[in-house]
Amino acid sequence: MTIRLIVGLGNPGAEYELTRHNAGFWLVDQLAHGELKRETRFAALAAKIRISGSEVWLLEPQTFMNRSGQSVGALARFYKIEPEQVLVVHDELDVVPGEAKLKLGGSHAGHNGLRDIHAKLGTDAYWRLRLGIGHPGVKSEVINWVLKKPMAEQRDLIQESIARSVKAADMLIQGEMEKATVQIHTSKPPRPKPPRPEGV
Repeated sequence: MTIRLIVGLGNPGAEYELTRHNAGFWLVDQLAHGELKRETRFAALAAKIRISGSEVWLLEPQTFMNRSGQSVGALARFYKIEPEQVLVVHDELDVVPGEAKLKLGGSHAGHNGLRDIHAKLGTDAYWRLRLGIGHPGVKSEVINWVLKKPMAEQRDLIQESIARSVKAADMLIQGEMEKATVQIHTSKPPRPKPPRPEGV
């Protein structure tokens, strides 16, 4: 099954642009190369592009995170795109920065964007690309964490995982999920720390 719709999740507006919750937008922006246009019928920014000779829709819902399903459901119904042809790219608390995970189906795990997409598609059987943003360590800090900008080192790690995922786009579009998974999941080993000076 090929992917016909790639959805990036985030919140609209300049104040949210660089926050962890917008990691899905960051990836779709890289695929779109400035082609995204406002589509009022889908309450989103959208573009139809070609990847490896196949047409694919890119979508960034502009409804705020907890109503993301409105845009996804509307475009999928209009173009008769099946749930398993949809890839949703989103921030993931339970994955560390620098890592990304590809999966089909499963729980929304409290992610409000996924929760609404579940409801509007009527199923959990769509693909997700989970971009690790790490966890603040305390549940009460989660909302504050996702709506803040990551520290420079974390941002760089997130961008590395996005770069690997973008390289896998042609495999995703062609339905080569095993190959795509290897590309997306294989991160560079951490840089070794310099040796400590003697006597310290």
